[in-house]
Amino acid sequence: MAPAQPDAPTPDVPDLLTVSSDASLTLGTDSLVIVGMKTSSIPFYNILWAALSDDGQVTIQYAHAESKKAVRAASIAYTLDQPDLELAGAWIHKLLDRAYGASQRRKRIKVIVNPFGGKGGAINIYAKLIAPIFAAAGCELDVQHTQRQGHGVDIAQNMDIEAYDVVACCSGDGIPHEVWNGLGKRSDAARALVKIAVAQLPCGSGNAMSLNFNGTDSPSLAALAVVKGLRTPLDLASVTQGDKRMLSFLSQAVGIVAEVDLATENLRWMGSGRFTWGFLKRCLLRKVYPADIAVRVVHDNKPAVRAAHRTAVQAARHADSLNPSPNTDDRTLPAQDAGLPALRYGTINDALPSGWQLLSEPKLGNFYAGNLAYMSPDANMFPAALPCDGCLDLIRIPGNINPFKALNGLSSIKKNKFFDQDHVNYQKVRAYRITPTGQKDGYISIDGERVAFEGFQVEIHRGLGTALSKSGRLCEASGP
Repeated sequence: MAPAQPDAPTPDVPDLLTVSSDASLTLGTDSLVIVGMKTSSIPFYNILWAALSDDGQVTIQYAHAESKKAVRAASIAYTLDQPDLELAGAWIHKLLDRAYGASQRRKRIKVIVNPFGGKGGAINIYAKLIAPIFAAAGCELDVQHTQRQGHGVDIAQNMDIEAYDVVACCSGDGIPHEVWNGLGKRSDAARALVKIAVAQLPCGSGNAMSLNFNGTDSPSLAALAVVKGLRTPLDLASVTQGDKRMLSFLSQAVGIVAEVDLATENLRWMGSGRFTWGFLKRCLLRKVYPADIAVRVVHDNKPAVRAAHRTAVQAARHADSLNPSPNTDDRTLPAQDAGLPALRYGTINDALPSGWQLLSEPKLGNFYAGNLAYMSPDANMFPAALPCDGCLDLIRIPGNINPFKALNGLSSIKKNKFFDQDHVNYQKVRAYRITPTGQKDGYISIDGERVAFEGFQVEIHRGLGTALSKSGRLCEASGP
């Protein structure tokens, strides 16, 4: 049944649609109220689509909440006793306006499924939990499976950006990393990165992107969040190392965090427990990772970081109060031939720019720069992170601290008190350079991917990329 395309409703379209002598549908404050044999309601956020047939049947597709962690596609249908197709069509238009607000309806989605990520269940997760939500919302889908590492780069580099609105990655964080780098390799990179929104549907072992923007690591809830997602400008960082330049959307790490992530790949059978085990082992040894560091500082200390975050959040909430359905992406689409932006601070091979703060860290334990708040379901490591503030959030932690203090720091992440730990140095920076010293080999992580163990330089590009988020402005995390 093809959905009706009613004309725009007039202001006097009633909230109540009577479908029979004993049933009615009412547009409430934040939900559709159904009165019949019994009264029930469906949140507008969960309404996926509505349609009217020529014979007067109203069908509403929605995401039924099975639990706090899962929804499934469902539908209700009523045949009008006394069909008034014009009125019913206008009422459906009004329902969809309430359900979608400023979010784009019936998105054209390029779905990339990684069959190899996590525990290898992405194909089944997509088919059972994600695809039915997309289909019920009337999304136009093009599904492709990756066949090898780096395939996501090739797909994004060669895709027709005019044919899609979103690239949705059924994977961990690795495929979004590949997609952004594939878009970055194009001759029209700047245009592609603004035009195409990248989303993650959690099917891997690392699902940080979904946690930050969908607010969940549930595949079905993430699918609903993508359907209703608002285009959100996202800072991306350029990482230069040797003669290479890559884009990073999530984090860069040197020290315990990088080593725990990358050196425990053989313990994937332990699930998230492998990270705890790796962390404990290295804390007890008081491992250090000496390095020379230079940073272009924006906010130098925790009080300044906290103030900047609160100001940004208050401004976003004030803007939303003035316009409850905001179009938060007002960027101009770049020219067809616009590639990646020039590097403002040069590369790792250039002389260090003037005005940078120089730091020598002979007893460094962790160096961690983040672009988003959540790194894992229970790790809100960067509570002051904002998707588009033109800054990287930088954490430095000494490695020679008392193991009990280190363990307390680990537990503080789960309690959202990590920011307040006195041994955690937290800054917002525009760019930085780090060079490991006194080590022949080790681990460096860029968005969870291992790169060569040598110095690298990073700078942020404000609003270079595009994501989908629930708010259109903020990460789904509480601030410091």
